[in-house]
Amino acid sequence: MRPQHAQTGLMLSRLPAPVHRLALHVAHGLRLRLWRLMRMQVRGTNALVFDPAGRLLLVRHSYHAQDQWLLPGGGLGRGEDPAQTAVREVREETGCELIDTVWFESVVHRHPTGWTNRIELIAGTTVDTPQADGRELVEARFFPLDTLPLATNRSVTQALTLWQKHESSKR
Repeated sequence: MRPQHAQTGLMLSRLPAPVHRLALHVAHGLRLRLWRLMRMQVRGTNALVFDPAGRLLLVRHSYHAQDQWLLPGGGLGRGEDPAQTAVREVREETGCELIDTVWFESVVHRHPTGWTNRIELIAGTTVDTPQADGRELVEARFFPLDTLPLATNRSVTQALTLWQKHESSKR
């Protein structure tokens, strides 16, 4: 864990959960405005986390796209390895240890408002049961690939398609 990330996380964890969720919501809105104004390129990771049965871990956030199921992940620090970032984010968000990580694709999303998001896609497995922290995440569950929830974000199905393409190219 990055030292600044650890200190921020420790400070936020001392707040009551509802206040923490509000702070995340406000900070996310400010961050998006800054990215637009500065036409920034930000980097992050998304993790395809599979359990031994081949089910996919999906999460619902408290502060962003609350009605959609997304992949766990987060911001990539300068010089930080994408796989290590994915391991850290999955552990922080769900309590699961991500193992056997594989980087398989970079996806670039150019937002109409002028900023760019470069996502490093990582796949891995866990034997742990996810637990939403009730702060950043309100829900974390495994789903069979053939019965993903209707509210699954399109980015999840795009990442799964890229993963399946990656896997089939190895054969």
